[in-house]
Amino acid sequence: MLVDNGVEGDSRVQKAARSAAEAGWDVTLLGCARTDAERDWRLGPAHVRVLPLGGPAAAGAAPRGVRGLRRRLVDRGGLPLRAARLARRPVEHAQVALWRTVHGDRAWRRLEPGLWNYERAFGPVIDALAPDLIHAHDFRMLGVAARAVRRARAAGRDVRLVWDAHEWLPGARPRRDNARWLPAHLAYVREYVGAVDAVVTVSDTLADLLRAEHALAEPPTVLLNAPAVTEVPPADGGPVPDLRQLCGVGPDTPLLVYSGAMAAQRGVGDVVAALPRLDGVHLALVAGDPSAAYVLKVRAAAARLGVADRVHAVPYVPHWQVPAFLSAADVGLIPLHHWPNHEIALITKFFEYAHARLPIVVSDVKAMADTVRVTGQGEVFRARDIADLARAVRAVLADPRRYRSVYDGPDSPLPGWTWEAQAGRLDALYRRLLDTAAASRTRVTPR
Repeated sequence: MLVDNGVEGDSRVQKAARSAAEAGWDVTLLGCARTDAERDWRLGPAHVRVLPLGGPAAAGAAPRGVRGLRRRLVDRGGLPLRAARLARRPVEHAQVALWRTVHGDRAWRRLEPGLWNYERAFGPVIDALAPDLIHAHDFRMLGVAARAVRRARAAGRDVRLVWDAHEWLPGARPRRDNARWLPAHLAYVREYVGAVDAVVTVSDTLADLLRAEHALAEPPTVLLNAPAVTEVPPADGGPVPDLRQLCGVGPDTPLLVYSGAMAAQRGVGDVVAALPRLDGVHLALVAGDPSAAYVLKVRAAAARLGVADRVHAVPYVPHWQVPAFLSAADVGLIPLHHWPNHEIALITKFFEYAHARLPIVVSDVKAMADTVRVTGQGEVFRARDIADLARAVRAVLADPRRYRSVYDGPDSPLPGWTWEAQAGRLDALYRRLLDTAAASRTRVTPR
C-alpha cells in the first residue's frame, strides 16, 4: 500500500492495511514525510514504513533567489502576498495552455514537477519489495504505482494495481493558490488511470462519477470511511481521554463537537458565529494541531464575539478511540459549505459521530443531508446560514433522545457502517484480482 502522508493521521489507510494483514495478506504500507530518516512500526500484522521525502530539487524548480523571494512574501503575507499571487495568475494560465497543447496529459511534468519527488522516494523501495499487488491510496500515488507495475511487468512479474480514489479530483479545492495545480493533477491521473486493474472509492455517488469520467470497465468497489468496531488497540494504547474534562465542562453543559481538518470551507467559523445565539452551549474542536494557524484564527473570532470561554481546542486521539472519545458530546457538527466534493461524500467524521451515537447537525450538502433526512439521526440546516445552524442545534438539544434512538432500533444503520463490513469487500477484491492473475499464468492453450 502507498500513501502520500505520514500514515498516523490517516484512519482509512491504517484500517485498510491492518484489516488486509489480519485477513492473511503480507502487507507493507509505505508512507512519506519530510524527515531525514525512515521510520517503521507494526500496525497489527502490517508493516508500516514512512520514507523520507525530499532528495534533489524537482526538475524545473525555481532558482534559489526566486525561492528566497517567494519565502519572504509568504512570511510577510497580507497585501504584498495577495498582489504577487494575482500578478502571477496570467503567467500560470499561459503555462497551462502551452504545456497542455505541447504535451497533452504528459503536461504535468512541466506544471507540477514536484510529483517526481514521490517517485524518487517510493520507486526503489517498491521494486525491492517485489509485490504481487499494489494498492495506491489517493491520486498522487497512482502514477508511482503505475510506473512500478510497468517496471515489474517488463521484468516478467505480473503485478495487479488497485487505485483507492479518496475524492473526486475535478471537484477538489486546489491545495495551493496556483492555477497550475488542478490541471496538472488531472492530467497526471488521466495518464495513469488506464493502468489500474480495479478502483475502490468512498461512496456510491463518487463511484458513478469515476466510472463516467474515466470510462471504467466495471464500477468501483465502495468502501465506506466507517470506523472499526472490533479492533484491538495496542497494549500501550492507554485509556480513552475524557473530552469533557479536557474542555473543562461538566456533564450538564451542552457540548457540540467538530472533529477533523479545519478550513474556511468546512464551516467551523459559522459554528463560532452561531454561539452567541446558543446560550451556555460550548464547542469542542478536535484538531490534529490545536495550535495551528487556522485554529488560532477561529479562537480569535470567538474572542471578538465574546464566546472565547466556550470554545475549546483539543488534540486528536488514535482512530480506535475516536467514537468513545466523541461520545461525551451532545451533538456532532458537519457544517460544510457547498463545494463539489462536499456534495458527494460520506466523510469519516459522519460515521465516527454515528458510532459515538451522537445526533448530527449537518449543512445541506447533498449526500450527508439526504442520509440524515432518511435516518432521522439529526437535523439539516442551510449551509452558511448562521441563524438556521443555531435553529438546528437548538432542535437537537431540546430532544436528543429522539435522534439517538435511531442508532438503537431494529433498523439501525450502524451494523453496515463498520470497517469490518468494508474489509470483507476489499479482501474479496484482492482475491479476485490475484486469482485471475494466477489463472492467466497457468492457462494452457489447447492443441
